[in-house]
Amino acid sequence: MKILVTNDDGIFADGLISLVKELKNIAEVVVVAPDRELSAMGTTVSLHQPVRARKATPVADGVESYAVEGTPADCVILALGKLVKDKIDLVFSGINRGANLGDDVLISGTVGAALQGSLHGLPALAISAGWGDKFYFDDAAKFAALLAKKVESGVIPADICLNVNLPNLPRQKITGVKTTCPARYSHTDIIEERYNNGRQYYWFVRKRVNKAVDDKTDTWAMEQGNISISPLLTSHANKPLSPLPDGFGDELFNEFKSL
Repeated sequence: MKILVTNDDGIFADGLISLVKELKNIAEVVVVAPDRELSAMGTTVSLHQPVRARKATPVADGVESYAVEGTPADCVILALGKLVKDKIDLVFSGINRGANLGDDVLISGTVGAALQGSLHGLPALAISAGWGDKFYFDDAAKFAALLAKKVESGVIPADICLNVNLPNLPRQKITGVKTTCPARYSHTDIIEERYNNGRQYYWFVRKRVNKAVDDKTDTWAMEQGNISISPLLTSHANKPLSPLPDGFGDELFNEFKSL
Protein backbone atom coordinates (compact mmCIF):
# COMPACT_ATOMS: atom_id res chain seq x y z
CA MET A 1 0.00 0.00 0.00
CA LYS A 2 1.24 3.49 -0.86
CA ILE A 3 -0.15 6.45 1.08
CA LEU A 4 -0.05 10.13 0.14
CA VAL A 5 0.07 12.40 3.20
CA THR A 6 -0.73 16.11 3.13
CA ASN A 7 -2.14 18.73 5.50
CA ASP A 8 -2.93 22.43 5.87
CA ASP A 9 -0.61 23.18 8.81
CA GLY A 10 2.55 22.99 6.71
CA ILE A 11 4.98 20.24 5.83
CA PHE A 12 6.91 20.31 9.11
CA ALA A 13 3.89 20.46 11.43
CA ASP A 14 4.08 18.10 14.40
CA GLY A 15 0.79 16.40 13.51
CA LEU A 16 1.95 15.48 10.01
CA ILE A 17 5.28 14.19 11.29
CA SER A 18 3.57 11.95 13.87
CA LEU A 19 1.22 10.63 11.21
CA VAL A 20 4.00 9.86 8.74
CA LYS A 21 6.19 8.10 11.33
CA GLU A 22 3.29 5.80 12.26
CA LEU A 23 2.07 5.11 8.72
CA LYS A 24 5.55 4.25 7.43
CA ASN A 25 5.46 1.21 9.72
CA ILE A 26 2.66 -0.30 7.64
CA ALA A 27 2.99 1.26 4.17
CA GLU A 28 5.12 3.23 1.76
CA VAL A 29 4.52 6.93 2.40
CA VAL A 30 5.08 10.03 0.29
CA VAL A 31 4.47 13.56 1.60
CA VAL A 32 3.29 16.45 -0.57
CA ALA A 33 2.23 19.33 1.68
CA PRO A 34 2.14 23.15 1.77
CA ASP A 35 5.42 24.88 2.52
CA ARG A 36 3.67 26.94 5.23
CA GLU A 37 0.44 26.98 7.21
CA LEU A 38 -2.61 27.42 4.97
CA SER A 39 -5.56 26.75 7.24
CA ALA A 40 -9.16 27.54 6.27
CA MET A 41 -8.46 27.24 2.55
CA GLY A 42 -11.25 24.72 1.99
CA THR A 43 -11.12 23.22 -1.49
CA THR A 44 -9.40 26.25 -3.04
CA VAL A 45 -7.33 25.46 -6.15
CA SER A 46 -4.71 27.87 -7.52
CA LEU A 47 -6.00 28.66 -11.00
CA HIS A 48 -4.38 31.26 -13.29
CA GLN A 49 -1.20 31.41 -11.22
CA PRO A 50 1.94 29.27 -10.95
CA VAL A 51 2.24 26.51 -8.37
CA ARG A 52 5.79 25.61 -7.40
CA ALA A 53 7.07 22.50 -5.66
CA ARG A 54 10.48 21.44 -4.40
CA LYS A 55 12.02 18.39 -2.84
CA ALA A 56 12.06 18.92 0.92
CA THR A 57 14.05 17.47 3.76
CA PRO A 58 12.33 14.14 4.51
CA VAL A 59 9.88 14.54 7.37
CA ALA A 60 10.86 11.01 8.44
CA ASP A 61 13.72 8.72 7.42
CA GLY A 62 13.29 7.41 3.90
CA VAL A 63 10.06 9.30 3.18
CA GLU A 64 9.99 11.19 -0.12
CA SER A 65 8.80 14.71 0.71
CA TYR A 66 7.77 17.74 -1.34
CA ALA A 67 6.96 21.28 -0.19
CA VAL A 68 4.41 23.09 -2.36
CA GLU A 69 3.79 26.81 -2.74
CA GLY A 70 0.06 26.22 -2.98
CA THR A 71 -3.09 25.16 -1.18
CA PRO A 72 -3.73 21.76 0.40
CA ALA A 73 -5.96 20.86 -2.56
CA ASP A 74 -3.16 21.92 -4.93
CA CYS A 75 -0.85 19.50 -3.14
CA VAL A 76 -3.10 16.52 -3.82
CA ILE A 77 -3.69 17.50 -7.46
CA LEU A 78 0.04 18.01 -8.04
CA ALA A 79 1.00 14.80 -6.25
CA LEU A 80 -1.44 12.64 -8.20
CA GLY A 81 -0.90 14.36 -11.52
CA LYS A 82 2.85 14.88 -11.61
CA LEU A 83 5.06 14.37 -8.55
CA VAL A 84 4.28 10.79 -7.51
CA LYS A 85 5.06 8.28 -10.23
CA ASP A 86 3.65 5.12 -8.64
CA LYS A 87 0.00 4.42 -7.92
CA ILE A 88 -1.38 5.93 -4.71
CA ASP A 89 -3.78 3.71 -2.75
CA LEU A 90 -4.91 6.11 -0.01
CA VAL A 91 -4.84 9.84 0.74
CA PHE A 92 -4.44 11.03 4.34
CA SER A 93 -4.73 14.70 5.33
CA GLY A 94 -3.62 15.76 8.81
CA ILE A 95 -3.16 15.40 11.66
CA ASN A 96 -4.66 18.87 12.05
CA ARG A 97 -4.17 21.06 15.11
CA GLY A 98 -7.76 21.55 16.23
CA ALA A 99 -10.97 19.74 15.36
CA ASN A 100 -12.82 20.17 12.06
CA LEU A 101 -16.45 19.71 13.00
CA GLY A 102 -19.86 20.76 11.75
CA ASP A 103 -19.80 23.74 9.41
CA ASP A 104 -16.00 23.80 9.53
CA VAL A 105 -15.83 20.97 7.00
CA LEU A 106 -16.78 23.58 4.39
CA ILE A 107 -13.73 25.78 5.03
CA SER A 108 -11.16 23.32 6.38
CA GLY A 109 -8.03 22.94 4.27
CA THR A 110 -7.48 19.56 5.91
CA VAL A 111 -10.86 18.33 4.75
CA GLY A 112 -10.50 20.09 1.39
CA ALA A 113 -7.34 18.12 0.60
CA ALA A 114 -9.03 14.83 1.48
CA LEU A 115 -12.01 15.71 -0.70
CA GLN A 116 -9.65 16.31 -3.61
CA GLY A 117 -8.28 12.81 -3.14
CA SER A 118 -11.80 11.39 -3.18
CA LEU A 119 -12.63 13.34 -6.34
CA HIS A 120 -9.66 11.55 -7.95
CA GLY A 121 -11.30 8.21 -7.13
CA LEU A 122 -9.19 7.33 -4.08
CA PRO A 123 -10.15 6.50 -0.51
CA ALA A 124 -9.36 9.64 1.48
CA LEU A 125 -9.33 10.50 5.16
CA ALA A 126 -9.01 13.83 6.96
CA ILE A 127 -7.90 13.50 10.57
CA SER A 128 -7.86 16.20 13.26
CA ALA A 129 -7.18 16.41 16.99
CA GLY A 130 -9.17 18.64 19.32
CA TRP A 131 -7.67 21.81 20.79
CA GLY A 132 -6.04 21.84 24.19
CA ASP A 133 -2.88 22.55 26.13
CA LYS A 134 -1.41 19.35 24.73
CA PHE A 135 -1.99 17.50 21.46
CA TYR A 136 -2.03 13.71 21.57
CA PHE A 137 -0.74 13.34 18.04
CA ASP A 138 0.95 9.98 18.65
CA ASP A 139 -2.33 8.42 19.78
CA ALA A 140 -4.15 9.99 16.83
CA ALA A 141 -1.50 8.60 14.49
CA LYS A 142 -1.99 5.09 15.88
CA PHE A 143 -5.71 5.41 15.22
CA ALA A 144 -4.95 6.61 11.69
CA ALA A 145 -2.84 3.49 11.08
CA LEU A 146 -5.78 1.33 12.17
CA LEU A 147 -7.99 3.13 9.66
CA ALA A 148 -5.41 2.64 6.91
CA LYS A 149 -5.45 -1.10 7.59
CA LYS A 150 -9.27 -1.09 7.38
CA VAL A 151 -9.03 0.57 3.96
CA GLU A 152 -6.44 -1.94 2.77
CA SER A 153 -8.55 -4.89 3.93
CA GLY A 154 -11.72 -3.50 2.34
CA VAL A 155 -13.60 -2.98 5.61
CA ILE A 156 -13.74 0.75 4.83
CA PRO A 157 -15.18 1.18 1.31
CA ALA A 158 -12.59 2.29 -1.21
CA ASP A 159 -14.80 5.02 -2.69
CA ILE A 160 -15.40 7.00 0.49
CA CYS A 161 -14.05 10.18 2.09
CA LEU A 162 -14.05 10.25 5.89
CA ASN A 163 -13.64 13.17 8.28
CA VAL A 164 -12.12 11.88 11.53
CA ASN A 165 -11.85 13.90 14.73
CA LEU A 166 -10.28 12.79 18.00
CA PRO A 167 -11.03 14.53 21.31
CA ASN A 168 -8.19 16.19 23.15
CA LEU A 169 -7.65 13.20 25.41
CA PRO A 170 -5.07 10.45 25.85
CA ARG A 171 -6.10 7.13 24.33
CA GLN A 172 -7.04 5.64 27.70
CA LYS A 173 -9.64 8.36 28.35
CA ILE A 174 -11.43 8.21 24.99
CA THR A 175 -14.88 6.71 25.49
CA GLY A 176 -15.75 5.30 22.08
CA VAL A 177 -15.81 5.59 18.28
CA LYS A 178 -19.00 6.92 16.69
CA THR A 179 -20.10 7.13 13.07
CA THR A 180 -21.58 10.61 12.76
CA CYS A 181 -22.69 13.36 10.43
CA PRO A 182 -21.46 16.97 10.47
CA ALA A 183 -23.57 19.15 12.75
CA ARG A 184 -25.49 21.98 11.11
CA TYR A 185 -25.35 25.54 12.42
CA SER A 186 -22.40 24.58 14.63
CA HIS A 187 -20.59 27.90 14.19
CA THR A 188 -21.38 31.53 13.65
CA ASP A 189 -19.19 34.12 11.95
CA ILE A 190 -18.76 37.41 13.80
CA ILE A 191 -17.39 40.40 11.93
CA GLU A 192 -15.48 42.92 14.02
CA GLU A 193 -14.65 46.43 12.84
CA ARG A 194 -11.10 47.39 13.71
CA TYR A 195 -8.72 50.24 12.93
CA ASN A 196 -5.00 50.38 12.23
CA ASN A 197 -3.38 53.82 11.92
CA GLY A 198 -6.82 55.28 11.29
CA ARG A 199 -7.67 52.81 8.52
CA GLN A 200 -10.74 50.66 8.97
CA TYR A 201 -10.62 46.92 8.37
CA TYR A 202 -12.72 43.87 9.23
CA TRP A 203 -11.72 40.85 11.29
CA PHE A 204 -13.66 37.58 10.98
CA VAL A 205 -14.14 35.57 14.19
CA ARG A 206 -15.56 32.06 13.95
CA LYS A 207 -17.26 30.95 17.16
CA ARG A 208 -18.99 27.82 18.32
CA VAL A 209 -22.69 28.18 19.09
CA ASN A 210 -24.70 26.16 21.56
CA LYS A 211 -23.58 22.69 22.64
CA ALA A 212 -24.77 19.89 20.40
CA VAL A 213 -27.86 17.92 21.46
CA ASP A 214 -28.21 15.58 18.46
CA ASP A 215 -26.37 12.36 19.30
CA LYS A 216 -25.82 11.58 15.62
CA THR A 217 -23.56 14.59 15.04
CA ASP A 218 -19.79 14.96 15.15
CA THR A 219 -19.89 17.76 17.71
CA TRP A 220 -22.00 15.71 20.13
CA ALA A 221 -19.72 12.70 19.80
CA MET A 222 -16.63 14.78 20.55
CA GLU A 223 -18.25 16.51 23.53
CA GLN A 224 -18.90 13.06 25.01
CA GLY A 225 -15.25 12.05 24.62
CA ASN A 226 -15.77 9.93 21.51
CA ILE A 227 -13.83 9.77 18.27
CA SER A 228 -16.08 11.01 15.45
CA ILE A 229 -16.01 9.50 11.95
CA SER A 230 -18.19 11.30 9.39
CA PRO A 231 -18.57 9.97 5.84
CA LEU A 232 -18.58 13.03 3.57
CA LEU A 233 -18.93 11.77 0.00
CA THR A 234 -18.04 8.99 -2.40
CA SER A 235 -16.01 9.27 -5.56
CA HIS A 236 -19.19 8.78 -7.61
CA ALA A 237 -21.51 11.78 -7.79
CA ASN A 238 -24.59 9.64 -8.51
CA LYS A 239 -23.97 7.13 -5.74
CA PRO A 240 -25.09 7.48 -2.09
CA LEU A 241 -22.56 7.45 0.70
CA SER A 242 -21.12 3.99 1.25
CA PRO A 243 -22.19 2.90 4.74
CA LEU A 244 -19.61 1.76 7.20
CA PRO A 245 -20.24 -1.78 8.45
CA ASP A 246 -22.47 -2.45 11.45
CA GLY A 247 -20.42 -2.50 14.64
CA PHE A 248 -17.52 -0.77 12.90
CA GLY A 249 -17.03 1.82 15.63
CA ASP A 250 -17.10 -0.67 18.52
CA GLU A 251 -14.66 -2.99 16.79
CA LEU A 252 -12.29 -0.15 15.97
CA PHE A 253 -12.50 1.22 19.50
CA ASN A 254 -11.59 -2.16 21.00
CA GLU A 255 -8.57 -2.42 18.70
CA PHE A 256 -7.50 1.12 19.55
CA LYS A 257 -7.74 0.58 23.30
CA SER A 258 -5.72 -2.64 23.10
CA LEU A 259 -2.71 -1.01 21.39
